[in-house]
Amino acid sequence: MTTAPNMLVRTCALAGAALVVITALIGCDGGSKDRALAPPQVLVAPYDTSRGELLWAVAPLRNESGTTLADPLAITDKVILAVEEVRGIRCLPLNRVIEGMRSLEMPAVRTPDDARRLAAALGAEGVLVGSITAYDPYNPPKLGLALALHSAAGSADARSLDTRSLSTSPTDPPARWTGDRPTTVVSELLDGANHQVLMDVRAYAQGRHDDRSALGWEVYLASMDRYAQFAAHHTVNRLIQSEWLRLTNEAGRQAQAPN
Repeated sequence: MTTAPNMLVRTCALAGAALVVITALIGCDGGSKDRALAPPQVLVAPYDTSRGELLWAVAPLRNESGTTLADPLAITDKVILAVEEVRGIRCLPLNRVIEGMRSLEMPAVRTPDDARRLAAALGAEGVLVGSITAYDPYNPPKLGLALALHSAAGSADARSLDTRSLSTSPTDPPARWTGDRPTTVVSELLDGANHQVLMDVRAYAQGRHDDRSALGWEVYLASMDRYAQFAAHHTVNRLIQSEWLRLTNEAGRQAQAPN
């Protein structure tokens, strides 16, 4: 038989436990409301966008990694999304690019002339051509990407296109092209065991993940899909930085040239 004092102790204990649970729930809810948000890194293109953003296209990446585990179209989509994040550039969806290649009976973009023809058909001012050079989805992940930009000469001064009005003639490129070489080439081998790469992953994750999760920023190492997002952004970032440097050097040479 339970005595009155024992019942009182048990009632108090249950009430205390309930209070702890309620307090924890309130704390969790309050934490979500007070969650500090941080802006992610933003890439800015070095081009004149006074008449609209420039339009790029990304050709399907070639798989040169030596493994069939890599999905070239899925990783191409990651590159397209990374380009879309660049301020001053718009990027065509992959299915539009593939349709354009089929209309030209072009199985792959292999030469600068192929890139020029594809750009003319799509009304684009830049075409990214690249390959997957390494792919290992197991921990630590590894992904290699190489990208070459074929674009109009002097892209900073080239005519900007309105992506809503792609009426360029399929026989004429939208601007003067650079010739038989890509404008800019970058190649990255991103090994998840490399400490510099890990620091870059952590910087990329800033503002792009829930910092209250168990994995934190390392969620981008736990999933190859997320790691490919980082790799695409990192490589496109390198390419944009190279374009800034190229155009800065060109402006310097023009300023020093005799009148």
